[in-house]
Amino acid sequence: MGVDYHVVVNHGWPGWVRNAVTRYLHKLGREIQNDAERLAPVKTGRLRASLYHEVNRGELRVGVRDVPYWMTVEYGSGPHIITPKTKKALYWPGADHPVAKVNHPGTPAQPFLRVALYKRRGRL
Repeated sequence: MGVDYHVVVNHGWPGWVRNAVTRYLHKLGREIQNDAERLAPVKTGRLRASLYHEVNRGELRVGVRDVPYWMTVEYGSGPHIITPKTKKALYWPGADHPVAKVNHPGTPAQPFLRVALYKRRGRL
């Protein structure tokens, strides 16, 4: 009495695995992006609208596009001096008079992207 085992490997399995991983990364990226959008502070909505996620060759990227101040929001800024770049003085609506410089006290951090990433990192 004998027994035979036959194992047949479907040659399409690498594609199935790649597609499953891609679908999972898109789902995870969407969840991280949604969390970041919910956590991002809103003044004009530009920062929130600039959040994105993309998957390319098994790599997930979640980030911010075309909003140069996102790092100041995420990490904050220390006290600094603001001086004019193209004019001789600074002026804004409500100021008593033009000034040569402004001592800015800094901005507290309002993390949104790191919080969203850390929330989902156990799912990776």
